[in-house]
Amino acid sequence: MPREARTLALVWMALMALLAATVTATFAPIAAPLKTLANLVIAGAKAGLIAWVFMHLREQTGLNRIAALAAVGWLTILISMTLLDVGTRTPN
Repeated sequence: MPREARTLALVWMALMALLAATVTATFAPIAAPLKTLANLVIAGAKAGLIAWVFMHLREQTGLNRIAALAAVGWLTILISMTLLDVGTRTPN
């Protein structure tokens, strides 16, 4: 099996395992905040695999990788600020 096909097969298996972990975490009898945290960590791992392999970040130079990390950081800031705004509003 060629190296690229082997890599794609391994990533596919990892994504299927993470999908199973998501379903398991969703139906596990644990507190809701822990379920949310577990599912967010799993989703981040899935997104990281997809970006690294299918968006070819592993083949890019350092500057492109830094730009991708900056985009993720900026998205994190925007989501955090939105959640902070919604969480601190008082009902009328």
